Amino acid sequence: MKLPAYIFSVAPMMDCTDRHCRFIFRQITEHSLLYTEMITAPALVHGNQERFLEFRPEEHPVALQLGGSTPKELAFATKLGIKFGYDEINLNMGCPSDRVSQGCFGAKLMTLPETSRDCIKAMLDVSDGTEITVKCRIGVDDADPYEMLPELLELFRSLSIKRVIIHARKAILQGLSPKENRTIPPLDYDLVLQCKQWFPDMILCINGGITSMAQSQEFLARGIDGVMVGREAYHKPLAILKEVDEKIFQSSKGRDISVIMDNLVQYVESEVEKGVPIRRITRHMLGLFSGIRGARTWRRRLSSPQFIDNQGVTGLRDTLNTLMVNI
Repeated sequence: MKLPAYIFSVAPMMDCTDRHCRFIFRQITEHSLLYTEMITAPALVHGNQERFLEFRPEEHPVALQLGGSTPKELAFATKLGIKFGYDEINLNMGCPSDRVSQGCFGAKLMTLPETSRDCIKAMLDVSDGTEITVKCRIGVDDADPYEMLPELLELFRSLSIKRVIIHARKAILQGLSPKENRTIPPLDYDLVLQCKQWFPDMILCINGGITSMAQSQEFLARGIDGVMVGREAYHKPLAILKEVDEKIFQSSKGRDISVIMDNLVQYVESEVEKGVPIRRITRHMLGLFSGIRGARTWRRRLSSPQFIDNQGVTGLRDTLNTLMVNI
């Protein structure tokens, strides 16, 4: 039986999950659902749509995450995402940054149920069969998560939203930075698990502080529908994602590391030939060999403008060949 992609996904991360990052992840895991960075609806209305939305067919299954608070703009952006071929369109209702909050979207939307309703309805009205999902937090600022989250889920269900990804922390919009919001508000996994009991007809996925396959498998065994991993997958992609297909999707062990690396070098070479600066890609590769002897040299060389800009793909390949001896 083929398991749904949402059972394990890699979170949308600003300045991280661009198309180059997603290509790297896809070489490691065939089945996981991958997300774009959050792209604001106004950026798609007024900006370079191709630059924001292009992706390679190999990235499927891939979801587009949108930010916004204007129904008309979100409808436009949703139609664009469908036109470009994304498998899912996700509304960001969890980002806690000041810029996002001042624009009345991200986690701020959790405090504006009427605006949220109008935005989601506008997206659903143009969805044409493509799934619309929501990513949110358990609460905002002083609100009681045990009241706020069930009320939000009831709203989503009334709009026929079937799948919600819940970051199991509050968003603190005043006083904490986005980075601090990823670690300081305490995790409340039990609330998310309880919500699955309260809303058994909804597909609920859990996010926040998940750092291993064992932890992911435990959540699934406890009845949660899907697990989303963020920073740990980005900083240690081989360590986290190499086992996903076998242990979560009950599929094959996936590609050999040497094949993965050959594919990545070929990809870097082809992108550089198109004019893409090499560091725009290699910055996503720094943590590939975390925990393996030689990883420090790998990180130092790939993060050095003097080395990687001067040596280019040849330097990447030579460094890789040296490191692979230790694997």
